[in-house]
Amino acid sequence: MTEFKTLSLKDSRILLTNDDGIAAPGLKVLERVARKLSRDVWVVAPELEQSGAGHSLTLRRPLRIRRIGRRRFAVDGTPTDAVLLAVNQIMRAHRPTLVLSGVNRGGNLGEDVTYSGTIAAAMEATLLGVPAIALSLEVAQGKPPRWDAVEAHAPRVVRALVAAGWPANVFINVNFPNRPPNQVGAIQIARQGRRKIGDELGERLDLRGEHYYWIGPMRTEEPTQPGTDLAAVNDGRIAVTPLHLDLTHGRTAKHLAKHLEPARS
Repeated sequence: MTEFKTLSLKDSRILLTNDDGIAAPGLKVLERVARKLSRDVWVVAPELEQSGAGHSLTLRRPLRIRRIGRRRFAVDGTPTDAVLLAVNQIMRAHRPTLVLSGVNRGGNLGEDVTYSGTIAAAMEATLLGVPAIALSLEVAQGKPPRWDAVEAHAPRVVRALVAAGWPANVFINVNFPNRPPNQVGAIQIARQGRRKIGDELGERLDLRGEHYYWIGPMRTEEPTQPGTDLAAVNDGRIAVTPLHLDLTHGRTAKHLAKHLEPARS
């Protein structure tokens, strides 16, 4: 039976992290959100931007921690490194009870979740036994981010999520639409949609005549598929998607077992 673990925010110790770096505007927004939820807020984030880092871990060089202020640290590594060092080193005497990752400048929708350092930080926290929520703001290219929409709605979203609870091997992905606060719709529990970054590559020549490439932002999207995170955000709603650490596809596993495993006598 799946156990849905709830959490009291009153005495919670909240760890904040991101993939946009310690100086990112979205992290400052997340700090203001977290301080509405708890007085015990810590920040451990990458020193520099790590967008697209995925769930990468630094193994071939030493990592350094820079203390910036009280309960505020920068790590010269990936979002995964930051969470690992926060939980097992910086906060080891009193581990966090909740990790909030973000607020990412740009949505983490569809297949974005496989590339995102924001998502990876929440995943790493979950692997370490700490409940986690990733938060992102969907921002179209060339549009200014409406951080005020996140700041207005994120506290109630987080409160509602931790009151409802989720299993230990699940973390929560939240995406906000880039709209004025009074134009943001209700929460929608949505499944992961489909879109793929990098469908278009930009080819250039450097000053030596050598080719180099930019991975372009063009995507194949299905923004209108009912019930998806993409559709929810495009309609102005807050998309909440529970993501599962176990990537095993049960139906295919049963199908392959039927065809490949030896028959029992």
